[in-house]
Amino acid sequence: MKDQISFEESSFRDPSGAVYYKNNKVYRLINKIYKSDFDLFLSSGLKKTLEKKGLILKSKVHDEKDLKSSKIYKVLETQKIPFISYPYEWSFSQLRDAALITLDIQRIALEHGMSLKDASSYNVQFFHGKPVFIDLLSFEKYQDGKPWVAYRQFCQHFLAPLALIVHKDIRLSQILKVYIDGVPLDLASKLLPKKTWLNLSFLMHIHAHAKSQIRYADKADRVKKYRGSISKQALLQILDSLEKQIKKMKWHVGGTEWGDYYSFTNYTKKAFEYKKKLVAGFLKKISPKPELVWDLGANTGEFSKISSDLGLFTVSFDIDPLAVEKNYVRNKNSKNLLPLILDLTNPTSGIGWSNTERKSMISRGPADCAIALALIHHLAITNNIPFSNIAKFLSKITNNLIIEFVPKDDSNAKKLLILREDVFPNYTKEDFEKDFSKYFKILNKKDVRGSKRILYLMKKI
Repeated sequence: MKDQISFEESSFRDPSGAVYYKNNKVYRLINKIYKSDFDLFLSSGLKKTLEKKGLILKSKVHDEKDLKSSKIYKVLETQKIPFISYPYEWSFSQLRDAALITLDIQRIALEHGMSLKDASSYNVQFFHGKPVFIDLLSFEKYQDGKPWVAYRQFCQHFLAPLALIVHKDIRLSQILKVYIDGVPLDLASKLLPKKTWLNLSFLMHIHAHAKSQIRYADKADRVKKYRGSISKQALLQILDSLEKQIKKMKWHVGGTEWGDYYSFTNYTKKAFEYKKKLVAGFLKKISPKPELVWDLGANTGEFSKISSDLGLFTVSFDIDPLAVEKNYVRNKNSKNLLPLILDLTNPTSGIGWSNTERKSMISRGPADCAIALALIHHLAITNNIPFSNIAKFLSKITNNLIIEFVPKDDSNAKKLLILREDVFPNYTKEDFEKDFSKYFKILNKKDVRGSKRILYLMKKI
């Protein structure tokens, strides 16, 4: 409905303002309580500087017209992010880049007489292949001697999870699903190996920081005394210390299950290139032209790149963090490609207040088109998910579907059956087509030359 206004579920905590949507545009209202800081954000030149550097979304200031309220001061119309993602869906380098941009913004803010009061990782999104800071109400006037109020939050949202990935296990990035306000520093301190106590940055920003939190818990008057006064120079030194440590951190990985998938595919080079042409051809046949494509089980993004190169914004999902890391690092200059970690058998659920503060994967759809290549045998054979269940799920998340059927006599399907009994009598092309036809109309299908696989183009009924 035209002019219908809906508010962003995740912005209810901020007394300074809120995000709302109207006519497929994004607006951020500014309440009068934030007037002085917002005016400084404009007059100091901070907004202009950050926009010029591409560190924040560009926005236009409007007088309030949509919502008649005495509490509202101004409204910002901002650029729209094609797909909202969350830190627990990012690769190591995505989280690392988000941390560095936050520190960069804090340093620039100090140069303009302001400071970040909020350093949440949820304030960073990926736009045109790069991280951008989206919460324009996170800036406050800098006060001489005042500590950085967002320091603890930065350590919990960025430094602690990055340290756990580097020094323990990449899978610990998923701990951010449990702790929506970042990894508790005392927990990070317990999980990190003893050698990190010999690292000055980790000692100061995680281990000692955690001990001070415990010591001064529920003692507000003593906390103020403990914090004391800190000069701007000392604050800049803290930022430098954090930045140097984060830049030094590297995720040294071994082989993971699918990270080198395309090195061991059963396709000949000729068949692989033919499959690429089929996918590109199917994408071009979809009408209207897709604005949002989800590549499910994308690995390192070989086929996501086809979609993004056609100018279609493509979210490139994969369960393997190494594959997603490679995808992100290789395609940083791609404006239409966003690699993310996703377990399709346990997709991202809604979390936070009322399970809506951070949205589920399904609620961020449906996509205009989903690509599911070399995936059906993993879902049906490895995970025992019937074709009918797969088809029903896919019909919830996409309006068009490009999917590859992998028969049992395919060499990769045979590998899945080596260590288990074949209890899949209905895993046939006929059953696949029958079950998917309940939810999709099959528009086209092509044999993938040089293989036994079939590629389908389907449209949701």
